[in-house]
Amino acid sequence: MKVYFSHGKESGPWGSKIRHLAAIAQELAFSVESLDYSDIQNPDLRVARLLEALKAEEDNVILVGSSMGGYVSTVASMTHAARGLFLLAPALYMPGYDHQTYPTHCRPLTVIHGWQDDIIPAANSIRFCEEHRAELHLIDGDHRLNDRLPALGALFKSFLQEIMS
Repeated sequence: MKVYFSHGKESGPWGSKIRHLAAIAQELAFSVESLDYSDIQNPDLRVARLLEALKAEEDNVILVGSSMGGYVSTVASMTHAARGLFLLAPALYMPGYDHQTYPTHCRPLTVIHGWQDDIIPAANSIRFCEEHRAELHLIDGDHRLNDRLPALGALFKSFLQEIMS
């Protein structure tokens, strides 16, 4: 099984969060891929890049996205059956993004959002999780969540173990 990471608007494919989570996935014998979207500012063109990469994959992929990458992973999961969706402060319900509804049936579906996020309102993740009856973790952190890596890692490990069971 492979974990596909999608980074945020102003980060890169191997930022601190992705490196931390990728190490956990690899410890559990998952392969990892982190696409580079840094040349694309449009979130929906990023979705197209992810879907193109997923064409070569079976349904044994897990999508992980942070911020704009959360939007990218969520929208991709609407057309590519993934084994799980793990989102960090996802940029959902944002003005100017093509998709404003997210009919994904991906399970497990876990969202983590920081209470002090001044970029994406936590209310957006609450709304999404309520609509999808998804697991939601609101934690003491800002948008980047970099100061919460141990907590993110523990939640991600639990998420992957649920998929493995």
